[in-house]
Amino acid sequence: MATVTLKIQCLTVDAHDPHALAAWWADALGFRVKELDDEHEVAIVPEERGKDPALLFLKVDDDKVVKNRLHLDLRPDDRDAEVERLVGMGATRADIGQSGDESWVVLADPEGNEFCVLQARGAGD
Repeated sequence: MATVTLKIQCLTVDAHDPHALAAWWADALGFRVKELDDEHEVAIVPEERGKDPALLFLKVDDDKVVKNRLHLDLRPDDRDAEVERLVGMGATRADIGQSGDESWVVLADPEGNEFCVLQARGAGD
């Protein structure tokens, strides 16, 4: 078997306002904004330098019209507290066809990108 040397450097998110969306996600995740030379893109990176992945926000004019094909699953210590915090920051609850019995909550960021807040890990997870 060949040695795999790939690792995820960043996940890229299209945005109408990449700077505002990057600032929102930086606050949500406790990341820091890393300004780039290009005014049409901005990255956020973990506070601990050298850790990956980053999130890269790119300016696009297209509107988001369907559910994301890729989304973040976030694991908090307290799901309900994090959902309330994120909603207080401007996230909205998103209905993507869930039954209501899920252990996660689907939210959307201020530009409508869905993400999930999972339940806290149990002792055996």
